[in-house]
Amino acid sequence: MFFWINIFLIAIILAIVFWEAYLRIMAKRSAKMLDEEEFREGMRKAQVIDVREKDVFDAGHILGARNIPYTVLKNSLGSIRKDQPVYIYDQRKSLSIRTANKLRKEGFKELYILKGGYDGWSGKIKSKKV
Repeated sequence: MFFWINIFLIAIILAIVFWEAYLRIMAKRSAKMLDEEEFREGMRKAQVIDVREKDVFDAGHILGARNIPYTVLKNSLGSIRKDQPVYIYDQRKSLSIRTANKLRKEGFKELYILKGGYDGWSGKIKSKKV
């Protein structure tokens, strides 16, 4: 009995490790990770995109960002310019990595991800008043 529980737990740990490794590789291929200071410095000359769902975006987002949820990204590609840098963030970073990978495949070149995501942001934010 304990043998199978240990095997199961090891399998879960390995799956988590492989998923993290996969995300890191995908991130390196698709975009450059920026810390908050670098993100803040370059965002005035870029398109800042929040890929979280609209209700989460409305609850609070980085000032100047526009919302294009990952779930509707495919239908919204025409609203993102290829000739300008694209700064991407989500709550942490996994959706941002998937977004950057998808945009890279669509021909976007200058892709940047906020390293700590919205959770790590200490700059100006905007939230919808209820």
